Amino acid sequence: MSRPVEFQVLHRDPASLARRGRLSTPHGPVETPAFMPVGTQATVKGLTPDQLRATGTSMLLANTYHLALRPGEEVVAQLGGLHRFMGWDGPILTDSGGFQVFSLAARSKITEAGVAFRSHIDGRLLELSPESAVRIQEALGADVAMCFDECPALPASKETIASAVGRTVRWARRCKDAHTRSDQALFGIVQGGSHADLRGECAEALVALDFDGYAVGGVSVGESREQVREALRVTTPWLPEDRPRYLMGVGRPQDILDAVATGIDMFDCVLPTRNGRNATCLTGSGQVKLRNAAHRLDPRPIEEGCDCFACQSFSRAYVRHLFMAKEMLGPILASIHNVAYLHRLTRQIREAITEERFVQFRLEVLEALGP
Repeated sequence: MSRPVEFQVLHRDPASLARRGRLSTPHGPVETPAFMPVGTQATVKGLTPDQLRATGTSMLLANTYHLALRPGEEVVAQLGGLHRFMGWDGPILTDSGGFQVFSLAARSKITEAGVAFRSHIDGRLLELSPESAVRIQEALGADVAMCFDECPALPASKETIASAVGRTVRWARRCKDAHTRSDQALFGIVQGGSHADLRGECAEALVALDFDGYAVGGVSVGESREQVREALRVTTPWLPEDRPRYLMGVGRPQDILDAVATGIDMFDCVLPTRNGRNATCLTGSGQVKLRNAAHRLDPRPIEEGCDCFACQSFSRAYVRHLFMAKEMLGPILASIHNVAYLHRLTRQIREAITEERFVQFRLEVLEALGP
């Protein structure tokens, strides 16, 4: 059966579960493992599409809840869809709004029908259900849409997580029934915390529904790195080999390396741009905090050997000056570097998998990053 996106495994690392692949979408291919910068409101904060392309970005993420509130999916649809609206001609994935069930818990009420939100902008009511979340994503026109799920905050009792798993599966069935666009993929989301039985139960039910890809949800919601590892260890064995696997909300280099080792293909996170806006840069030897006085006369680039625009053009001293002077160029340059760093890391991961040296590469990078 032809699918709106096709996934092909190109190479497997013999000493781990890491795999290199290619996701073919209506707006072009994505080499995996891949990192997706987050463009919540149809923009990656501070960066133009051309700047994103220059960092190595191939696929972006946008958000259903936020775009439904402002400007409204009908506006985006009337203006030609999300790609044309934001000037990005590459692949786009839209989150369903399920994460906002967690992040805006104080403003939302969950029932079996869906979730009622009070807008964080003006307080008006927004009701999201599996059917409306799919309808909004179809109007936006992303290449990949996500099922609406319940993402419980951690720590939580096993009973609470089990309830979220049951609702996530029921909502996934409704999303599947509501989805009509033949040119848009639909991914299911596996919940279950770090409980092997709940993760297995959720994954088994979602695989039976035959989604185009599968995400591991319920991480980056208050758990430790070890809990994330455990969630991946007990989830990925259930997921089909011929479908892309997406770990939601993860962008730390250490976590990406851990996840790739378990067979994950795709990632997204606000970390590179959020850190960039706060003068913190990612490098192969750990974080660089540009506001530190040690960089006042530092002539070096943010990272030696980096080919991004920020590192090729400016010194740490200059970028620090921009932050101290509250010039908007500072966060832009730091964000450019951080996004480019994560794309370079995933490119090196792909090369290491192809050359069957991923396990050693991972250990070397983790050692260089430090504690």
